[in-house]
Amino acid sequence: MKTPHKKASRKPVSREAIIRAVATSTAVETGESSKAIEARLRKPNPRLKSLRLG
Repeated sequence: MKTPHKKASRKPVSREAIIRAVATSTAVETGESSKAIEARLRKPNPRLKSLRLG
């Protein structure tokens, strides 16, 4: 007999955590500094203004 699984409530991921994860992953793949990539990701980009995360 199967027991129903309860869905675990998840804490939303912060924008900072997403930026850090993307920057470190990209840094590993490209060899570029993760700090430089983080700085580029934090800089506002007018082309992507309508894009929402989450």
